[in-house]
Amino acid sequence: MSPNSKASPDLSVKTIELPENLEPDNPLWYFALTFWQHSSVQQTCLALQNEGWSVTRILCAGWLALNGRSYTGIEDATVTEWRDRVTGSLRAIRTSVPKAQAPYEALRTNIASLELAAERIELALAWRALTESSSEQSNMYEREKLIRSNLATAAPVSGTTVSSRRLLSTLGDALIALQQGYTQP
Repeated sequence: MSPNSKASPDLSVKTIELPENLEPDNPLWYFALTFWQHSSVQQTCLALQNEGWSVTRILCAGWLALNGRSYTGIEDATVTEWRDRVTGSLRAIRTSVPKAQAPYEALRTNIASLELAAERIELALAWRALTESSSEQSNMYEREKLIRSNLATAAPVSGTTVSSRRLLSTLGDALIALQQGYTQP
């Protein structure tokens, strides 16, 4: 190579190893759809996401609590890799596109659809990991304590802030209200 020529950057991307028998239609997905119907849940989850929380981790924690299981916070590497490389990348692209400007509305909408599809796969990967793990039934007597404990365990490495604790309280209240009418599909 001559001193004036530049090496081309390696633009190859490693493909994520995904299972062939992934189940996008699973109880965790249906729970997410049910829980997300509450506007306070949407607003709260998105506010926590803006603080660095993973909505998938929050949904897993809530679903497990409603099913009487503790959330360890330990996540399968494939779930994390998918979130970081796919879902997170699509979210970053979507939030980079100008909001409320007509020329970009279709692009933003299409990217949001792709982001939702990636989130569904992320939840399917999480579901697979949760069903393969030997998560034990909680020995906690009160479901409310389990809900709040699981949500706190979903915290990012940076921990919780005063703001996030208030938001978690809102989510906990929503899960407590939901548990009375929730049936697992």
